[in-house]
Amino acid sequence: MKPAPVLLVHGIRSSCSMWRTVRERLDELGVPNEAIDLPGHGARRGEEFTIEACRQAIEDGMASLDGRGVAVGLSLGGFLSLNWAARTAHPPLAVLAASCSVRPRGLPLWGYLSAARVFARLPDEGKAVNDAVARLVLGAEAAADLNADVAFEVMVPALRAMAAVDPLADLAQIDVPVWLANATWDHFRVEERAFLRAARCGRLVRIPHAGHIITAHQPEVFARLVQRLALVATQ
Repeated sequence: MKPAPVLLVHGIRSSCSMWRTVRERLDELGVPNEAIDLPGHGARRGEEFTIEACRQAIEDGMASLDGRGVAVGLSLGGFLSLNWAARTAHPPLAVLAASCSVRPRGLPLWGYLSAARVFARLPDEGKAVNDAVARLVLGAEAAADLNADVAFEVMVPALRAMAAVDPLADLAQIDVPVWLANATWDHFRVEERAFLRAARCGRLVRIPHAGHIITAHQPEVFARLVQRLALVATQ
């Protein structure tokens, strides 16, 4: 059985480059895949970040696949993939939403937004700190992929825009299978049970020995999870 094609949607301030290792594994596994840049990120730096523009970017990316495919998003990309899937007139075959099982609101969002404002005032917008922490946590190779074209300037507008997103309401509107993938060391999974209950056709997958950027800590495991969903989606 041939797996469905997948569309990969990156996290905040990163770009499609963060998927390099996972895409190599998917190619080896025979899973057709494409990765997009969201507005304000990667090749689209300088464009205004809005939730509507992000939905259109995912819509265009899915349209470029050979028929309907699977939307795969990490963190910001996971939230936005759910938001898009709840509204599109051309639903995907399935959605894999990773590292995004917490609502973007309240004290956690305020904390991230406050930190982003502080870094925005630094001469390098926090690049030195970001790069050092990424190398320490992820290793040099994964950090290089994640930080190939970091859009620090998009952090504040993106976080502000995300305050209007309600992933629980989005999940309740999605009729296709939704897999929630969370790493055991990730604080973004604190509401995973509520997310699972909200999903009409949901499944929760925990990935051990990994943090928020699962694609860096466990690229092989993540790629095989994507392959499994891509195969399920064709049945």
